[in-house]
Amino acid sequence: MLNTKNLTPKQLAAFTAFVLSVPISLGIWFLQGNWVEAAVSFVLITTGSYFLIFTIIQQFIYRKLKLIYKFIYRTKASKKQEMYYKHILPQKSIDEVRQDVEAWGEQQRREIEILKRNESFRKEFLQNLSHEFKTPVFAIQGYIETLLQGAMEDPQTNARFLQKASRNVERLVNLIQDLDEISRLERGELKLNKQGFVIQDVVKEVFESLSLKAEQHHITFTFKKGCEQPLGVYADKEKIRQVITNLVDNSIKYGKEGGTTTASMYNTDGKNILIEISDDGMGIPDAHLPRIFERFYRTDAGRNRDVAGSGLGLAICKHIIEAHGHSIHVRSSEGVGTTIGFTLRARRET
Repeated sequence: MLNTKNLTPKQLAAFTAFVLSVPISLGIWFLQGNWVEAAVSFVLITTGSYFLIFTIIQQFIYRKLKLIYKFIYRTKASKKQEMYYKHILPQKSIDEVRQDVEAWGEQQRREIEILKRNESFRKEFLQNLSHEFKTPVFAIQGYIETLLQGAMEDPQTNARFLQKASRNVERLVNLIQDLDEISRLERGELKLNKQGFVIQDVVKEVFESLSLKAEQHHITFTFKKGCEQPLGVYADKEKIRQVITNLVDNSIKYGKEGGTTTASMYNTDGKNILIEISDDGMGIPDAHLPRIFERFYRTDAGRNRDVAGSGLGLAICKHIIEAHGHSIHVRSSEGVGTTIGFTLRARRET
């Protein structure tokens, strides 16, 4: 049996006209007994039916399809699209049109899911942002109110509360600066001043700058055995210093008391250098790993810890490394520790 599923409008009109004209012509031949008259009737009926059916399909069905396509593209048709509607669309079978509409529907479904997910992230981001601002603001408010209620008369209390208020003001300033920086990074406004330098030297400088903070938690800084050999990279030195500082600082915050922060560097393929910062702290649950580079995202255990920071450090690190054309990754196991690494372009030796 003829499959009419994928027929074009012209083929469908011709097939329908043929189906109509055959029994009529056979009836005329049977009643009149004149095959010439029957043949002429067949030609006339087929021709007339074909043009009539094709016109109906062209003018009615494809006018509706044209409206559907205009709705899908949500725009006033350009000259190119009008040519498509006039010449290409009528050549499509109904099944092809159905596939186009189904593809559009699937695309809309995916976009709606992305919008819902983004809306969820937006609400979570605003909630986290509110929390990050609320904590220092309420602390400052409490200190000032206490001072105004009479604590100013006690010089020791006065100085202590002002120092605490000052630290919270500094926290707010750092938060605002980090928000401004990540906004510029997301807009693609980061300008890189690339140069060649030894990555171990930068890590040593970061270790020295955070040594006092590490001593408070009895954390030891070290290089992994075999990674002492100097490796040159080509990148923005100050931005990479910022990345390493954030990673080492996090290893102190979430590392265990008396633990170790280890830096390792590898020449992976002669073109790229892999840098990793590892700790032996609490670790991160697998469910949280895909989201740790989001703004303000913290695990439940991380939130319960009394640690300062804007919550934007890892998000900033991710943007800086991606601006260099590379990627940042994380490996972690609960109770074992966390390793965060990234790659940089190797410096070409001259």
